[in-house]
This record gives sequence, structure tokens and C-alpha cells, in this order.
Amino acid sequence: MVTPDWPAAGPFHVALREAIAASGLALDRIRYRLRLRDVSISVPTLSNWQSGRRRPERAESLRALAELEAVLDLPPAALRSLLGPPRPRGRAAHPKGPDAIIKAWGKPIEHLLKGIDTSSDGRLTRLSHHDRIQVGRDGRLAEVANRLVLRASHDGADRWILVWDAGRARRLPEVVAGQHCRLRKLNVDRNTGLMVGELVFDAALSRGETIILEYQVVNTAEPGRFFRKLHRTTRDYVLEARFDPRALPMRCARIESKSYDLTPSPTGSVHLVEFNATGTIGIRWEM
Repeated sequence: MVTPDWPAAGPFHVALREAIAASGLALDRIRYRLRLRDVSISVPTLSNWQSGRRRPERAESLRALAELEAVLDLPPAALRSLLGPPRPRGRAAHPKGPDAIIKAWGKPIEHLLKGIDTSSDGRLTRLSHHDRIQVGRDGRLAEVANRLVLRASHDGADRWILVWDAGRARRLPEVVAGQHCRLRKLNVDRNTGLMVGELVFDAALSRGETIILEYQVVNTAEPGRFFRKLHRTTRDYVLEARFDPRALPMRCARIESKSYDLTPSPTGSVHLVEFNATGTIGIRWEM
């Protein structure tokens, strides 16, 4: 077996996925080898762990993880050290109002939420989120097209809270509302590059009603990276990057990966797909 470089930076599911790929073992073979070690674990469970849909937390799962490290020829606790504290459950796992946004982005965003109506944030189930980014010949992020499919879990949800980090860009981008929404308010902090806005729906949703929402962020000029922070779970998240075929990047990778593991197609595109996604997801590139 070829063992990847350790310690890995994480997150857990990415490190596990890379270790399984490096081992050359199929999931059913891993399950067989674990059974030889008196550990019973299903292939769907292993699949959920490496996709990020689930993670080991119970005592029997942590014991299985210890044996899994041995099967994959990893140092002891190589994967367990990436788990961090148990995930919060109940109310702590679903903070209300602006708390969920502040938890994801930190205190620097708190003052930008003043005057922003965040009441709809916890009333929307994220069914699908598709980011399509365009990178210019100079290697800078030119624009991002966003398409979301949302479902109201309560009556009255009527807006989407947009958070954008312009980071190292030389100028703040422009937000262009598209299908089924309009930009009502946009607070910006030119010192940090953070932006918070409200995209108001054509009409308030009733419980169970769905909406397809589209908007663009243009003239971003961010060099070498794009990331999305999902502060609530999104059932499926797709990130598609399109490069100019005449100026493909020399290297391209997931934000959290140490290795450059993404190869653009001949037409200049790469993509990621994550299910039940949460946290930070993105890519970086070098021209």
C-alpha cells in the first residue's frame, strides 16, 4: 500500500477519502478486512464517512475507526485526530436568526447584519445549491452564477441572505439579482471585503412551497481561489469552475486538499459534488 503524507490537514471525510484511494482497496474489501478484526461495519456507513454525510461518534464507531486506520496502514489516531469535538445536537445544532451566520463567519460579520432581516434564514430547507464560476485568462475569478432550489419549512419565508467575502480582490464585486428575486439591501465593509445582502423573493412562500432562485456576483477579481461557506446543511452542493481553454491552470485542487487533485477537462472545466454539505467547500488554482 501507498500511505499518503500524514498528518493530514483534514477535514476528516477528505482525509479518509484520500487514504482509501491511496490504499487501492474497494469498500467491500475494507469491510472484509475489518470483519477479520472482529469489527462489523457496512459499506454504506464507510461511504457516508468518506463523503461527509455521517461521521463516527459513538463508542463502537470510534473502535471501528481505530481498526480502519490499521487496515489503511495509517499511524494510530491519524483519522481520529481530525474528528474534533462531537457535533452539537438539538437547538445548539440549529442556531436561530443571525447566530448561525455569525457562527460560520465570525464576529467581523456581526456589524454587517444590522438592518438585515434574517428571519427567513432558518425557515428555508436548502435542497440544491449550484455555483458556476468563471475564471479569466489572468487567473482571476471573473464571476459567479448561483442557482438555488429552496423549500419553505414555515410560512412567510421571503428572502435569501447573501454573504460574500471579496478577500484579496482589488475591488468589491457587484451583486446582480436574477430569477425570482431582487436585491433589497447590501451592507459592505471595504476593510475586510465582507458583504451581506438580502435577496427578496417575488412573493413570500407558504410552508412546503419551493422556489428556484438565481443571482450573480460579477467583477470579483479574486485571485486563485473560490470557496462557499454553507452555514446550514445543503442536500446537494455543486461547484463548477470554468477556465479559459487558452489559459488552463497548471494546478487545481480542493481548498482543503494538500495535493493538486483536480484536472480541468480539455474544454477547461472542473467540478465538485457534495451531498448533505456543510462548512467550507471550494477550490484553489495556480496559473
